[in-house]
Amino acid sequence: MIGTRRHAGPRTGLPSWIYVPAVVGGLFVVLPLVAMLGTVEWGRFVELVTSQSSVAALELSLRTASVSTALCVVFGIPMAAVLARSNFRGLPVLRSLILLPLVLPPVVGGIALLYTFGRKGLLGEYLEVVGIRIAFSTTAVVLAQTFVALPFLVVSLEGAMRTAGQRYEAVASTLGASPTTVLRRVTLPLVLPGLLSGAVLAFARALGEFGATLTFAGSLEGVTRTLPLEIYLQRESDADAAVALSLVLVVVAILIVVAVRRRTAAGAL
Repeated sequence: MIGTRRHAGPRTGLPSWIYVPAVVGGLFVVLPLVAMLGTVEWGRFVELVTSQSSVAALELSLRTASVSTALCVVFGIPMAAVLARSNFRGLPVLRSLILLPLVLPPVVGGIALLYTFGRKGLLGEYLEVVGIRIAFSTTAVVLAQTFVALPFLVVSLEGAMRTAGQRYEAVASTLGASPTTVLRRVTLPLVLPGLLSGAVLAFARALGEFGATLTFAGSLEGVTRTLPLEIYLQRESDADAAVALSLVLVVVAILIVVAVRRRTAAGAL
């Protein structure tokens, strides 16, 4: 009796060598956070993060980031819809311009905003005539955060719209639904996980904004000094306070990442 020879199936999985650079890259991200945790003055932590200037900066950051996120949703949904559902000659150029803040240094964005809404800016000069001053105000903080955070929502939502396709929208249109009804009752519910993920990412980017805010809004306590600016200033005078406040932002960032992952997983089910 001749036994049958078993043939091994095709090898699956990752090559063993790939774990080495993966571990090195992971350590590169995690070790600085561990080092920061090791330098936190835990005995003074509550005192450091509850000082008057720290609380004012945190409250301002949360308030302006929330307003910026709302603006990103208001403007980002139409922008993403145009990019995902339109087809005209200048669309690639338009997409590149909209996504430019993703790769633009924030300080450059701040300068651009300053020359647009500043006292001698393109629009600011006319706003000044009617008594509206935007630069170096809380409004400037919101605009700076919106400028850098808006592309995150647009990218997330455009990708969700393209993935969802247009089959259900076409059916709704065939049944007599108006374009607005299709957008409100069909498109947005389909891409809701992508919209929520984009909004959370926009909030995170707005909360951590530094360069554009400093350039366009300055650093006035209680008015334009957000938490990242407070951390930068505390680093020069009280390093322990800067580390403690940095840890607060790290915790917020972790919560945001977890929220995004859960939303993404829920949308995939």
